[in-house]
Amino acid sequence: MATKLTGGNQQLIDFLQSLYPLNDEIIEYLNQAAIEKKIGRGKLLLTAGEVCEHYYFIKKGLVRGFIIEDGKEITTWICREGEVITSIVNILDIQAMGENIKTLENSELLVMPTSGIQYLYDHYPDFNRVGRKLLERYYYDAQQRAIICRIPNAAKRYEHFINTRPELVNRVPGKYIASFLNMTEETLSRVRSARTKTRRKPVSGNQETA
Repeated sequence: MATKLTGGNQQLIDFLQSLYPLNDEIIEYLNQAAIEKKIGRGKLLLTAGEVCEHYYFIKKGLVRGFIIEDGKEITTWICREGEVITSIVNILDIQAMGENIKTLENSELLVMPTSGIQYLYDHYPDFNRVGRKLLERYYYDAQQRAIICRIPNAAKRYEHFINTRPELVNRVPGKYIASFLNMTEETLSRVRSARTKTRRKPVSGNQETA
């Protein structure tokens, strides 16, 4: 289900304004060009090999990216409300492996065509600063994923995930967290169990008696 925004959308505008101030013309264009979509859980937004023609702002819900290798889904990223998602690979190089994008929850998305974003870049130089700030966020997130991939210990990978994305720990199904962290569900279960036991372990030491 899709509806055209007519009165603007404060959540999207506030997010972009937090990156760099927008003038009234940019805001008006966003209000005209953005399409609101309500997508059910488990629906594909993009299939590997397709040209990615949209940027998505998540108003509500969870979305993940994944690739398929030897018939197995491998989660590459997970995003929630207040984040902008797309597939740069699918935009820039259709011949590359690319990725799939699927909702993890019933989601509300604001959809902008890539051509619309390009129009803003071409006609409003200030919007390029918004693009730069978004790129910095993408780079930061990519760097965190690269760090996780290079941590050899499963427990330490999970600890890094907790420290960097605590809001996802109890919200995302375990099988997707395990896939993202390059471990089996059984390993993730053991890591979580061991971590819980460690946190509950009483502090050793002598107790004074009266």
